[in-house]
Amino acid sequence: MDNDFLKKLDSSQLREIVDSMYPKKYANGTFIIREGEVDGVEDEIRTLKAGEYFGEQALLKEDKRTANIIAQPPSVTVLALDRTSFARLIGDLQELRDLKYEERPVSRTSSAQSARLPNEFSHLTLDSLDIIATLGIGGFGRVELVQSASEPGKTLALKCLKKHYIVETQQQEHVHSEKEIMLRCNHQFIVRLYKTFKDSKYVYLLMDACLGGEVWSILRDRGQFDSEACRFYTACVVEALEYLHTRHIVYRDLKPENLLLDTEGYCKLVILNKGHDRAVDYWSLGVLMYELYTGAPPFSASDPMKTYNIILKGIDIIDFPRNIPRSGEQLIKRLCRDVPTERLGYQRNGVEDIRKHRWFQGFDWEGLRSRQLAPPIIPQVKGPTDASNFDCYSRDLETPPDELSGWDEDF
Repeated sequence: MDNDFLKKLDSSQLREIVDSMYPKKYANGTFIIREGEVDGVEDEIRTLKAGEYFGEQALLKEDKRTANIIAQPPSVTVLALDRTSFARLIGDLQELRDLKYEERPVSRTSSAQSARLPNEFSHLTLDSLDIIATLGIGGFGRVELVQSASEPGKTLALKCLKKHYIVETQQQEHVHSEKEIMLRCNHQFIVRLYKTFKDSKYVYLLMDACLGGEVWSILRDRGQFDSEACRFYTACVVEALEYLHTRHIVYRDLKPENLLLDTEGYCKLVILNKGHDRAVDYWSLGVLMYELYTGAPPFSASDPMKTYNIILKGIDIIDFPRNIPRSGEQLIKRLCRDVPTERLGYQRNGVEDIRKHRWFQGFDWEGLRSRQLAPPIIPQVKGPTDASNFDCYSRDLETPPDELSGWDEDF
């Protein structure tokens, strides 16, 4: 990058700047920038071409403009970035000019195989796994609780995805993305993927079995959570999101259905997909907080179009029930701002702004990370084969057709 300031930023910061830019069109002869003191004399300094930039000094200081920028025929369209948005995302550009930033390498994996993290279950084979119970079902297939004779004291979850269904719904890239992301992640608040398998009918993901059950099921049974539980589960998610975002992974589907409890009552995020802009995760975090407090999302209606219209009107029109404290309401509204750069967590200090919010005042973050903090709900789990915290499902009697196109070669 030619710009001396911006070339010091890493790729994720540059993407955030690009996402915050907006197009503006100027007719021939109109002023794009007007000089601070107009003296009536206009000498052409230079002509800018497509891809060039101007006005970057306005990000650095608040001096008056030193030249006019005038649109040439037939018209000019520019991508603009306001100073406030830049400061929220990056901070003061003066710091970039004065400090010597070291190159921050971003890990790039050329393949899923090179991204695999070593683990204690890499020796397991598909044939060595026995099904104990079914933990969940869907159009994609099933999630089974499995155990190996070589690991009698440990159970795992085996996600069985129907290959023909994946091809019919054109989800091959989605499944590849899910697998590659999970193989790169090793965090205590994220469900870990240990190994993948395949046969003629399924692809399989072998991962953590979180026997405490789904947060959504617990919320359904209780109706709502108190502030202690909301803070605890939200904090687990904040830690997981920070881990993902530092690896340029965006979650995009944050909701109670995708949160599981382990046997100790700590919350884990189930990885599903990859997105483009982490600002969406902070908006979803605010929605999740509201739903944990109330049992229902803030933007809901009888049909999708009505829900969409409510979302467009924004968080400020939503009525907050009395059980949500004022500090919780303020945090939710800060997370659910319409403008991405205004969302807490997406600004210069990242998730630290969320941790320091008044709603989290007194919360023991170190105790959470060291697992010394007592969870608000301790699941009743009798042993590694106890699936009683999940709904009951019948055995799968349907045999899917073979799918041999080869899209799953690296599973």
